[in-house]
Amino acid sequence: MLFSKSSGGADWIVAGLGNPGSQYAHTRHNMGFLTVDLLAEQAGVKLNKIKFKSAYNILPFAGCRCLVMKPQTYMNLSGEAVGEAARFYKIPPERVLVIYDDISLPVGKIRVRPTGSAGGHNGIKSVIAHLGTQDFPRIKIGVGSPGQGGDMVDWVIGAPSQGERKVLLESFQRAILAAQCIVEDGCGKAMNDFN
Repeated sequence: MLFSKSSGGADWIVAGLGNPGSQYAHTRHNMGFLTVDLLAEQAGVKLNKIKFKSAYNILPFAGCRCLVMKPQTYMNLSGEAVGEAARFYKIPPERVLVIYDDISLPVGKIRVRPTGSAGGHNGIKSVIAHLGTQDFPRIKIGVGSPGQGGDMVDWVIGAPSQGERKVLLESFQRAILAAQCIVEDGCGKAMNDFN
């Protein structure tokens, strides 16, 4: 695969979705933020640049220059940030990887998808609208659901239990490995290896 190695450019975007603000920092809806924070930490880089309505940095990842970002727009407007960065660096949707929480998966289960609908996730709905396509890779991190009669909003903006946190931390690590696999070898291999 050929990448434009423009000076200061980026080959891929890895966007972790979440909500800015300390009150949301460790909630179920912030799985994307927590995963890219870990990715950046492992690369020894801080996501401390502010542009594209996001906190971001460009770092070497899986042999490429990746713009790793946390949109600061609140979840339901995430696409504004992702779309702006993709247009600025002329990155096609198939190289925009989005990591986010999924209530339809059990806690800590990850699922790689090359495309798909928003599935009721407002952050993904926004990304689809701003990229103009649903054909972009994504990694979903399961947060479970509140069960029959439970309030979905309270659930996603609630904090996972101690036991769930341990499982989720492992899933962030798996999501980073899956992201690396997507960038290096494509979604097909990542689906085989991680789903």
